[in-house]
Amino acid sequence: MLLMKEKEWLLRDKYNGIETEEFKSDLKKLEDGEPLAYLIGWTPFLNTRIYLDSKPLIPRPETEYWVSKAIEEIRKVESPTILDLCAGSGCIGVSVLKEIPDSKVDFVEIDPMHHDTIKKNIIENDIDISRTNIFEGDLFQNIKGEYDFILSNPPYIDKDLNRIDKSIMENEPSIALYGGKDGIEIIERILKESPKYLKLGGTLYIEHEPEQVSRLNGLTHHKDQFGVKRFSTLKPVREK
Repeated sequence: MLLMKEKEWLLRDKYNGIETEEFKSDLKKLEDGEPLAYLIGWTPFLNTRIYLDSKPLIPRPETEYWVSKAIEEIRKVESPTILDLCAGSGCIGVSVLKEIPDSKVDFVEIDPMHHDTIKKNIIENDIDISRTNIFEGDLFQNIKGEYDFILSNPPYIDKDLNRIDKSIMENEPSIALYGGKDGIEIIERILKESPKYLKLGGTLYIEHEPEQVSRLNGLTHHKDQFGVKRFSTLKPVREK
């Protein structure tokens, strides 16, 4: 049933309803497990169209949900500055830029192959690229400033849970999926380092596995639209 729906979406969104030879070739790839979003070339994310030319991590509905909650808070800050950390396609930061016209967003993505995809997603969503910067590097390696908000969907999957689909394992970038031992090594680094890059009163939003909540001390945990504790917030208390 799902494949039939996916076939309909592929035919509609990429081929305008016309069953060409290229469509039949893509249909075979779909049947073999290639993700629909890669075949179509883009996916909707909140108020944006996110292109996936370099095959970054495909944005998920759970991420959409918490980013919409973050945007509600970001709106309350005048001319907010945001860091999209572990940006991938840039879907998080691009949706903030689209929704909040006076915002500025920096993107950090360790794999430079995805930088052109981020640029494309900024431009194709009619956003002034001068409101952005894109940095390579390992987390905060090349970051100098401070931000009102840090938003991050880091690699956090624990291989030992064995819950990841075969299609995801075979097609999506492993560097964006696996978070080391217990899936939490990168998260722990972000929690340790992020206070230095948040303005006074700033907030970190971070996505994670529900099983990791017990390890995330000092954070406020939130449920996603499915009732799962999928993201947490940290508002460091520190003196300037």
